[in-house]
Amino acid sequence: MSQVRTIVGLSGGVDSSVAALLLQRAGEPLAGLFMQNWADDGSGECRAEDDRRDAVAVAGKLGIPIHFRDFSKEYWDGVFRHFLDEYAAGRTPNPDVLCNREVKFKHFLDAAHALGAEFIATGHYARTDCVDGRYRLLRGVDRSKDQSYFLHQLGQKQLAATRFPVGELPKTQVRRIAAEAGFVTAEKKDSTGICFIGERDFRSFLGQYLPMQPGEVHAVDGSVLAQHEGVFFHTIGQRGGLAIGGVKGRPALPWYVVGKDVARNILFVDQGVDSPWMMSQQLLSEPAHWIAGAPPARQFRCTAQTRYRQADQDCDVSVRDDGSLRVAFDQPQRAVTPGQSLVLYLGQECLGGAVIAACDAPLERENFNTLLTQGNLCTHEC
Repeated sequence: MSQVRTIVGLSGGVDSSVAALLLQRAGEPLAGLFMQNWADDGSGECRAEDDRRDAVAVAGKLGIPIHFRDFSKEYWDGVFRHFLDEYAAGRTPNPDVLCNREVKFKHFLDAAHALGAEFIATGHYARTDCVDGRYRLLRGVDRSKDQSYFLHQLGQKQLAATRFPVGELPKTQVRRIAAEAGFVTAEKKDSTGICFIGERDFRSFLGQYLPMQPGEVHAVDGSVLAQHEGVFFHTIGQRGGLAIGGVKGRPALPWYVVGKDVARNILFVDQGVDSPWMMSQQLLSEPAHWIAGAPPARQFRCTAQTRYRQADQDCDVSVRDDGSLRVAFDQPQRAVTPGQSLVLYLGQECLGGAVIAACDAPLERENFNTLLTQGNLCTHEC
């Protein structure tokens, strides 16, 4: 076989399987690499061995070599520690964004280069192009599966060395191609949620690492409604897991988390899916990452997402002196959550993004105004 030029991250899923097949059909000399990013914790929820077996089967079907790398230590140090620190601080992190930056497009890329390859490829639903020497990250054609949101921390070096073969295809066609090729992954269920938790109860999992800190659940008027086991178990906009039954004098409507007071260990709730207590018009971010290496301007209009699969939200962006962002939305936003990712777009192009630091929802407004007067909004090592 020719010298391998591209190494595909074979995850044991259908998307990476078809990514490898498409490259092979294009005549690309390639090999596969299976990454183990989470050590088996004995829970029975880790599917690494099943995924490894399926990755090997796909590589065998294609007749390509496959390599194996254990990045579980790198994942623990670069992703999971941060995940725990953020939850302990009452924020809601996005580990998939960090996993892409710290593992899949860092350690995997380094491993591929060490094996003599020039490029890596993955099964992400995203696209790239190069305009005037600058690489751009574009949404996947299948908007319902677009994963550019999770890739917004990549830069020019990573994009120049990365290929996304399925980014031009709808998911239905990817599955059809896999079935026609006879891949064992053709009908395999997509992985969902946080990879290291699997199908386990989130609260039980997090409780293994963060001690419970019981406290009170308050309505926004200050009345005590229930007890919680730790504010870090909850996120803004959450409905389930509050253990609030019928409350005398209150309408029979569901309750939602609308705020946290970490210092006093109080969880605030209100009724109604669009409660005004979880609506905000502005947010502040930590220092932003720009895929091009710099923002398009100090002030500009674009669209944004504050959570995955959210519809485009029109906004005005101001880049502050420390690199953080002040974003004003045309329409009020529901459940903007500190710790989550703000991702910015101009049409199909992903510009980059940042971690949300605060918003001007009623219970967060004091913190928002305080941070507005400060110079550095980075709450951890940037």
